[in-house]
Amino acid sequence: MTSRRSLDYGLSRRLAAEGFGTLFLMAAVVGSGIMAARLTADTAVALLANAVATGAMLTVLITILGPVSGAHLNPAVSLVFALKGEMSRSMAVLYAAVQVGGGIAGTILAHAMFGLKLIALSQHARTGGGQWLAEWVASFGLVATILAGRRLAAGSVAWLVGLYITAAYWFTASTSFANPAVAIARALTDTFSGIRPADVPAFILAQLAGAAAALVVTDWLLAPAAEAATSRTGV
Repeated sequence: MTSRRSLDYGLSRRLAAEGFGTLFLMAAVVGSGIMAARLTADTAVALLANAVATGAMLTVLITILGPVSGAHLNPAVSLVFALKGEMSRSMAVLYAAVQVGGGIAGTILAHAMFGLKLIALSQHARTGGGQWLAEWVASFGLVATILAGRRLAAGSVAWLVGLYITAAYWFTASTSFANPAVAIARALTDTFSGIRPADVPAFILAQLAGAAAALVVTDWLLAPAAEAATSRTGV
């Protein structure tokens, strides 16, 4: 996701890409949830529609915005790249700020398109050990997919992330938020995709813990590949 090419676009364009990218991601998450709920009373069908729309949007956004900003669209991902030394901590904070702002704007945009109140705090409870574990797993898998994909299949990262999130909607009990900005933005919609504001902090802690664990495990797991690449280049 992150690329040296992104440095060519300058700070303002990189932040704009992260903000607009997260806006469209959240518009897809919330908008597809609203549309699905209006078209069917079958929760499984609605979740399938929500998952496919989100995965498809992620694939598009990472493909077109990756060269500009790295297409993190997620404070947990930006944190990981800061920990890896691939971006400064101050830049990671800026990324996180525009990601959260873009996510909130995406929720508002989705509500406006469907004629709903622009902000409505969610009443959808998502709490408990199973939910928190699910968010840890979802975030671990997402970050591992990104890091391993960059190392082993760089040209396929957009598809890998889109497919992973589509799958994680279904195999995690939480439906895979895996993104602090998304969790905050989804607290502002009392629709199919929502989460109670009181449940957001625990989700974010689980997401950050899962992302950090993925960094440690992936660095260890792929160390031989990195060493082999270094030996081939003679560095």
